[in-house]
Amino acid sequence: MRIVIASDKFKGSATGAEVATALAAGIAAVLPHAEVEAVPVADGGEGTLQAAIEAGFERLTVRATGPTGEPVDAAIAMRGGVAIVEMAAASGLDLLPGGARAARTATSRGTGELIAAALDRGATSIVLGVGGSACTDGGAGMLQALGVRLSTGGGPVGPGGAALAELVAVDLSGLDARLAGVEVVLASDVGNPLLGPQGAAAVFGPQKGADADDVAALERGLARLAHLIDAHPLARPAALTPGAGAAGGVGYAALAVLGARREPGIEVVQRLTGLAERIAAADLVVTGEGSLDAQSLGGKTPLGVAAAARAASVPVVAVCGRTTLEPAALAAAGFVAVYALADLEPDPAVSMAEALPLLQRVGRLIAEDLARGRFAGDDSSVGSVGRE
Repeated sequence: MRIVIASDKFKGSATGAEVATALAAGIAAVLPHAEVEAVPVADGGEGTLQAAIEAGFERLTVRATGPTGEPVDAAIAMRGGVAIVEMAAASGLDLLPGGARAARTATSRGTGELIAAALDRGATSIVLGVGGSACTDGGAGMLQALGVRLSTGGGPVGPGGAALAELVAVDLSGLDARLAGVEVVLASDVGNPLLGPQGAAAVFGPQKGADADDVAALERGLARLAHLIDAHPLARPAALTPGAGAAGGVGYAALAVLGARREPGIEVVQRLTGLAERIAAADLVVTGEGSLDAQSLGGKTPLGVAAAARAASVPVVAVCGRTTLEPAALAAAGFVAVYALADLEPDPAVSMAEALPLLQRVGRLIAEDLARGRFAGDDSSVGSVGRE
């Protein structure tokens, strides 16, 4: 019996590795001879760097500029010529001093510094994982760190998206020449454009502390940046391209200036970790994340893992803190069963605090159901499970 566990983090409760360890312990208590393999996964956002490291990439520490200008100790991961750059490592919300949001002024400069560090180490392919970012600067800070000059009438433009409204000139001639020979992959499931009601400022700005006035200011700044870059002969118009609105517009800068191509994050990570090959040899796949909801259906980790399992004709079950999806939607996504911690512990605070022991209990439930043949053929059914 071979079981593959490929779970994303339960944010605020457990990392993907901790989830896998807890589930494996529960499974072993019921099926001590089962072979259980944990495969690191992520959707291209937070956790992508750690997934790569757990898959054998080397972690390299980089001193970089944080979202409000203070230095932070970030990291990239490398294996051969492939580098993994996770935006949240240098420009993430979790790096804001005291957690105070800086919607108008937060910068992506540190992300550009991480890309430069990867180039310094000989990268020929860079995977840019975006998600959890603190900034809405259209990738301006990132571009500046890579040699692009963004000028106002009185000098370099200041940090943050709001300052871009004063932009008068963009000079791409100083862009790091090494990028011309490097493949850049924007690992993102976000299909939003840069501007408009579905754009970076309107949709994601409030998540970063922006109020209505901030959103309007950020929109003006992003529009000015796009006006100048889209018309530049060394760039490609990308303001309306799906994915341009990812990570506060860093997706735009990557697509328009770095020549990036967008690829679903979960597919990128699966390729890096060899997940498909491991699933093909399994009898059961277990995946999950903290909340299994409508957003999950947009390409988050569990859906990507489920698709890979379905392609290999291997049954897949999901584990989550809670789910708001109906059984029909879960079945359509490919899950033969769903186990929600909320069914074992309805108090959200307790469920989050006690996630690891609850996950061990879920591991036992999965093993018991597997031993009973629940996931074989017509015996499979979908529904939240909460029982001893």
